[in-house]
Amino acid sequence: MKFETENIEFKVQVTDELYKEVIAFANTDGGTIYIGIDNEGNVTELDNVDEVYTRITNGIRDAILPDVTMFVKYTLQENHTIRIKVSEGSFKPYYLKSKGLKPSGVFVRQGTSSVPASPEQIRSMIKESDGDNFESMRSMEQELTFESAKKAFDRYNVEFAPNKYRALGVTVQSEEMYSNLALIISDQCSHTTKVAVFADEANTKFRDSKEFDGSIFEQLDSTFAYLALCNKTTATFKGLERIEKVDYPEEALREALLNALVHRDYSFSGSIIINVNDKEIEFISIGGLLPGLSPDDIRSGISQPRNKNLADIFHRLHLIESYGTGIRKIYNLYANCSEQPRIEVTSNTFKIILPNMNRATTKENGTGITAQMQKILDYIDENGKITDLEIQDLLGLKKTRAFTLAKQMRDYGLIKVVGRGSEKVYVK
Repeated sequence: MKFETENIEFKVQVTDELYKEVIAFANTDGGTIYIGIDNEGNVTELDNVDEVYTRITNGIRDAILPDVTMFVKYTLQENHTIRIKVSEGSFKPYYLKSKGLKPSGVFVRQGTSSVPASPEQIRSMIKESDGDNFESMRSMEQELTFESAKKAFDRYNVEFAPNKYRALGVTVQSEEMYSNLALIISDQCSHTTKVAVFADEANTKFRDSKEFDGSIFEQLDSTFAYLALCNKTTATFKGLERIEKVDYPEEALREALLNALVHRDYSFSGSIIINVNDKEIEFISIGGLLPGLSPDDIRSGISQPRNKNLADIFHRLHLIESYGTGIRKIYNLYANCSEQPRIEVTSNTFKIILPNMNRATTKENGTGITAQMQKILDYIDENGKITDLEIQDLLGLKKTRAFTLAKQMRDYGLIKVVGRGSEKVYVK
C-alpha cells in the first residue's frame, strides 16, 4: 500500500471526515479505508486501538442514514491499524444524519476524493433504490410540517398522526424518512396552482392572475374559492320571475380541480395552469395519460391513478368517490348543454375544458333552452302534459338523468309539477 486510489482511502486518525468517506464508498462502488496510515501509505499506528475501534463502529452506526452497518466490515490489523471495508449499499443514497438528503450530506467517490453529490445524482440514486413511482420515493426535503394537512384531516374526522404515516404512504422504509407524497401534502410543497383570467378568448389580455402555494390542501381550498369568484351568475326572466344560473356548475369546477391535483405528474416542477375567459375554463395539469389509456377511456370512467397513495388520501377524506367518477360527473352535468366539455392530451399534459353554460345555451336559440328541453316543451304543447316515463322514452334517457333534466326545467320556471307519486305530471 503506497497510494490512495478510487477504492482506497488512508486516515492517520479518526475524525468526522471518516463518515463522509464511508458514505461515498457506500454510494459508489465500495472501497476500503485504513485508519492509522498516512497519505503516503506509511503506518503510524494507533494509540488505544480498542477504544478507537469502538468509537468508529458506534459513530458509523449513529451518524449515517439509512443504516449502513450491514455493508461495513471492520478488521483490527497486527500493526495496530484498522481496516474498514465498505461495500456498495443497496438503499442509496446514504447521507449524514445531521445534514439530510442534500448535497451537503450526500457524498460520492470521484477519483481519490469523496465529494458532495449533485442534486441530479441524489435523485438518480433515490430512483434507483426506490423505483420509478415518484410519490413513494424518499423526499430530498425532510424538514416538513403538516399544519394544513392536519386541518384537512380533522375537518373530515380522519386521524392524521405519526403512527398513521406509514399506512398513508407519508413515510417509507422507516418512520424517519418522508416520501415525496409527504412533501406534496406538506406546508413546504414546492408545486403551485396558477389561475389566469383573460379578457379575450385567445387568452392574450390579462384581467387578473393568482398563484396558490403551500400544501395541496391549501391550494385546493384557495383555488376553488377564487374560481367561485370567477363563476358569474346570469339572470333571465320568465314573466315576473327572475331565474339565475351560474356560468359553470360548481360541482364541475370542483371535479376538474380535484382531477388536476390528484393526477398531475409531481416529478416535474411546473404548476397546474387554469385559464379563464368568457367562453370557457381550461384546467391544464402536467403529465399525459398513463400508457394504455385514451381520452375515450377517461370519458367512459376508466382511470388508473398516477399517484395512488394521494388518490387514496383524497378518497379517505371523501373529496373523491372512486377512480374515474369525476370526469363522468362533469359530462353528466353538461348532458343538456349545447356545448360539451373537451379533453385534450399531449405526451406531457392533460387538459379538460369546461364551456360557459350560459354562453353555450344562449348561442343555441337565444333563450337558454337546450334542444332536449325544447323537445319536452313541444311535447307538452301537443299533449298538454308529460310524465317522467314519457321524458325517458322521448329523449332516450335513464331515470336519474330524466329526473335531473325535469328539475332543471322546473328551476328555470319552464315547467311545473301537478300531482304526486304515480299521478305526477309536468305542465307548462
